[in-house]
Formats: sequence, C-alpha cells, structure tokens
Amino acid sequence: MNSISTQTNQANSIVKTEQVDVKQLWDDALVKIELSITTANFKTWFRDTHIVSLEDGTATVGVPSVFVRDWLQDKFQTMILKTLRDLTPHVRSVEYIVAQRNERKQESTKNQTVNAALPLEEYYINKSDNLNPRYSFDTFVVGPYNALAHAAAKTVSEKPGITYNPLFIYGKTGHGKTHLIQAVGNHIKKTGKKVFYVTSERFAVDYFNSLQTGSANTFKDRYRQYDVLIMDDVQFLATKEKTQEELFHLFNALHDNNKQIVFSSDIHPALLNGMEERLQSRFAQGMIVDLPAPDIESRAAILRAKAAQNSITLADDVINHLASTIEGNVRELEGALNSIMCQSQLLGRILSIDEVRTIIKNSSRPRKTLAITDVVEKVSRYYDIDHQSIYEKTRRKEVVKPRQIIMYILREDFQISYPAIGKKMGGRDHTTVIHSCEKIRNELKTDQGLEEEITQVRLLLK
Repeated sequence: MNSISTQTNQANSIVKTEQVDVKQLWDDALVKIELSITTANFKTWFRDTHIVSLEDGTATVGVPSVFVRDWLQDKFQTMILKTLRDLTPHVRSVEYIVAQRNERKQESTKNQTVNAALPLEEYYINKSDNLNPRYSFDTFVVGPYNALAHAAAKTVSEKPGITYNPLFIYGKTGHGKTHLIQAVGNHIKKTGKKVFYVTSERFAVDYFNSLQTGSANTFKDRYRQYDVLIMDDVQFLATKEKTQEELFHLFNALHDNNKQIVFSSDIHPALLNGMEERLQSRFAQGMIVDLPAPDIESRAAILRAKAAQNSITLADDVINHLASTIEGNVRELEGALNSIMCQSQLLGRILSIDEVRTIIKNSSRPRKTLAITDVVEKVSRYYDIDHQSIYEKTRRKEVVKPRQIIMYILREDFQISYPAIGKKMGGRDHTTVIHSCEKIRNELKTDQGLEEEITQVRLLLK
C-alpha cells in the first residue's frame, strides 16, 4: 500500500497522520478474505464491494444491496474488521452503505487521511454491556400477541427501578424475548445509566471462575455496580444451587438500591423446577408477562416489517402463504425470509409464489413425538372420514387418497421405514407403501391444491 506519513505540531501535541489509498486497502483485504472463505461465498457476498471512505477510523464499505449489507454485518463483520486492522492499525470500525461503484468518490478522495492514535474497539456489540444495537423498540414489531409485553418493557425503559421491578418476560424460543429485553437496555443506556446484559449461563460461568480464582468479592462488586441488570434465559440456573444463592443476594443488593432488574425465561417462574422458592418469590415481586406465539395477522405484519427493513418486495400471496404455513416462531419467519432474500438476490429478481413454496417446504414439519395413530386420526378428521377406514382393505376413493397422504407424511416427515408403515396401515406390503409415496411425490409436482392440503395437514400435526 502506498502511503505518505507527515507530522504536525499543534497546541504542543504531535498528531501523526497518514494518507491511505483506500482502493488498494480494500483490494489487499479482498485477497486475504478470498483465501479464508469458499469461492462461492466470496463471489456471492464480496463481488461489487468497495471502500467508499475511511474517516475518523471508520471504514465505510459500499455494497450493492441492503441484503448484502445485512449479511456482511451478521456473518463476516469480525473477519472484515480483523483483516482491515491487520493491514492498517487505523481502522476502528466498519460500516456499510448501499452504493454502486460509480457512486464512490473518485481520485480526489482516493487517499484518505486517518488519525494514527485512534483507539481500537469493537464496533458491533459493545463489550462493556453486551448489548446489540440492532435490538431496539423501533425494530420490534408490535401486535396483539405481544402488546402487553411491549408496553411493560416500554414502561420499564422510561422509569427504570421504579415501575415493574423486576420485569420477568417468559415465552418459548423465537418469540422475541431477547430482542425486547435488550431494547430495554439500549433505551436506558441512552440516559447515561450503566446497563449490563448477560445470559444466565455466562453469569454461572463467571461466578464459578471467581470461586476458582479466589476473586468472589471482585465478582460481587462488578455486578453490583450496574444500574440495570438484564439476565436472559434464567431457566438454565435451575439446579445450580450455589449460583442461585449468589443471584439471590445480588438481586437483593440491586433491588434495595432501586436498580432495575430484567429477566427472561422460556416458562413462567412458578414452573421453574429446581429454582429456589425464595428466588421464585423475588421474580414475582414485580411484573410477570407472557410473550406468546404470534397470531397469523401478527406473523403477516412481522413479514411486511422485516421485508421493508431490508428493502425487498413481497407479494401479498407470498406473505399470506408464509404467515399461514410457519406458525409460532418469529425466528423461523425471519429464517424463511432470509432464504427467500438470498435466493432472490442470487437470481436478481422477485420470486414467484411457486418458488417460495419450494424454498419453505421444509419449514412446516410436524412434531417428531406424534404416534402413528395421532397422524391417522388428524388426517382422517381433516378429510372428514372415519379413521378406522384407513386400516381397512377398501379402495374407496375418499379413503385411498388420505391413506396415501398418511403414508407419504410418515415416510417424509418421520422417516419411518416402508415395511413399518405397511404393517401399521392394516398389514399392507411395503411395495404398496412405496407406490403410494411415489404417487403423492409425483402429483405434488403439478397439483398445487394437493400441496396446500398437505401443508394444512402438517400444521394440524404440530
């Protein structure tokens, strides 16, 4: 890299600056990155990228789309930052903007002046509080299912330590608990209060290490200094008696000083088996609120909001299909949306509803704990026939189709062997089962109505 170093004396202090060729810097970085990842990944995510500017220690990378921007932030941020720092000590952070190559500054700004004394600190998650800046109330989609939890979290963020202390939010994985409790932390952080987010597992490890190293008092002092303590997935402390005891004393110390405490769990605190009764009592001192699965209208609203945030277009039939097919988990919705965005990005066009169906066909799998009789009964109920007729040696059309679908689902979704399916389906030969499964597979290629029926059946089996 070509660079020119100069020194100037201003106000009795020496400030060292360097002229950095940002094009050469990024070219050198790409060489290193290409050697560290697969060719497919490199071509997909780093093609048509460039450094737009390097100012005040922040390297701004131009990318061709919002999707590429978010993907680089989520998947390659650490690698990109480390690579740039290895090449020049003056990069403190990396940011991304959507900009085509012809939009970047030309030769007049090719050389960027940087300060050589800038501190080197992580850009994405603040290591001092563990908060992810992307989790905010602005990006949290509110619907009927989570309105109460959102209102409670907002109230706490406005009056920490006064109202709802502690705040305890519970719900199954993927419902948005981590997003909401971190949004509380990010909001309060702006007021200058000391906030700290930690998972219960990390808390337990920190406590154990402090006992091993004889630094328990340092551990206590560290956690008592915060104005707001946010602990995620507290259910993992069940059966950890010593850690629970330490949390109990920490809770009292913080609560007695009007410091805000926020917990999350996958179940109601009263149902946390292995959790000390005195801790469960403390959890119930403030506000306990459920974060249930989103209803279909809320799932559609979430998809529209996430699509808008990523500047992509989804047709109404695609949104309705996703919302009706993927139930109960915001994370699964986002995962399906990411898959669609990735495929759309690679193809360079908006996907059709048929293409979307193909992408998410594995997103609505049933529970693996269902008995075969449960599958038979639910499918029979869907087609409004007597479930006993499934086992009979009848060739009635209204029975044959549901029976074939049952065989297909047992094979595809539960991986039950053909002979075992035949035995359970009235002692039929395994070749009959193979024929039935193949028939459904072939019809699915052309029969959209059948695909919708099987999708609805799978939803019944969840």
